[in-house]
Amino acid sequence: MSDCIFCRIVAGDVPSSTVYEDEHVLAFLDITQVTKGHTLIIPKEHFRNLLEMDEETSATLFAKIPIIAQHLKEKLGASGINLLSNMEESAGQTVFHTHIHLLPRFDNHDGLHITFDTNEPDFPILAQLADRLRMEAK
Repeated sequence: MSDCIFCRIVAGDVPSSTVYEDEHVLAFLDITQVTKGHTLIIPKEHFRNLLEMDEETSATLFAKIPIIAQHLKEKLGASGINLLSNMEESAGQTVFHTHIHLLPRFDNHDGLHITFDTNEPDFPILAQLADRLRMEAK
């Protein structure tokens, strides 16, 4: 896709700061650097997001995450890593080519603040929701 910035990076038409590359996967530093070493991992093949990916491509992509994350952690001296993928506009996706953010963490003052509001519904409500969402293994 010529209008996709990540496809253009894969094609070599747009420069990137590559940290890992193989036949199917490319990992490069995010230009925004939310935290030092903020890295994007993408499949070289274009998919809008993880929801569109086939199982084989997903498995190939996800197999690289712990390898690259551990490498970042060791090389940067990070104390942890956040993993994030925004899927669809309502979830904050702005580049519509599957990508996973690896965000090395250093302390509570490293520029990234993730908080979750808790709703803690009663257990019967959770059981009803689980019944509605339960699916068969494929």
